[in-house]
Amino acid sequence: MTEQEAGLRARLVAVGVDLVTREGAQALSLREIARRAGVSHGAPRRYFPTHLELLSAIAHEGFAELGAEVADELRGGQGPGDGEEPGSGDDDPRAQLAALARIYVDFALSHRGMYELMFRHDLLESNNLGLRETSLPLFNSLVDLVSRVRPDVRAPDVAGALWANLHGIAQLWGWGSLQLATGADGVEPLVRAALDAHLGPEAR
Repeated sequence: MTEQEAGLRARLVAVGVDLVTREGAQALSLREIARRAGVSHGAPRRYFPTHLELLSAIAHEGFAELGAEVADELRGGQGPGDGEEPGSGDDDPRAQLAALARIYVDFALSHRGMYELMFRHDLLESNNLGLRETSLPLFNSLVDLVSRVRPDVRAPDVAGALWANLHGIAQLWGWGSLQLATGADGVEPLVRAALDAHLGPEAR
């Protein structure tokens, strides 16, 4: 692939990221992405033979952004060029798990179109660009922290259940169902309850 071709491919993905952020996953037609990228409607097919491949490339960017936020938090907020900007500032694995949970749910609620795209079953089933595997570093961080908080359990099982719980909180809150059912005026108490349910109550 030439530099020009690589640049156009990257532009198509960037346009898709912007489009899903502004208008949601339903706006991601090949024709609309091509129009906004300033190319013919057939041009994306030269770089992405199927619509699913382009959508997977866009979703991959979402996983990368979420993963970078989590990695930055786990190393204390000292990302490239961050200077003294603090992260959680805490090596306690329970505090790190709480920070990771907040980041995950906040990302889901503030990037709703991208989050929906990232977990579309047809994209995950097609596994274009190894999309299923892109969440593994995040899950492995979750497993590591759970194992440090609960050395008495099989960490992948508890981490999987916690992830599913956080995913459900994000989805149901985004739909308005949890607010109606619980009367909660914010998602934080629900995230804390999920952590307590899977890790045991936090020591006071």
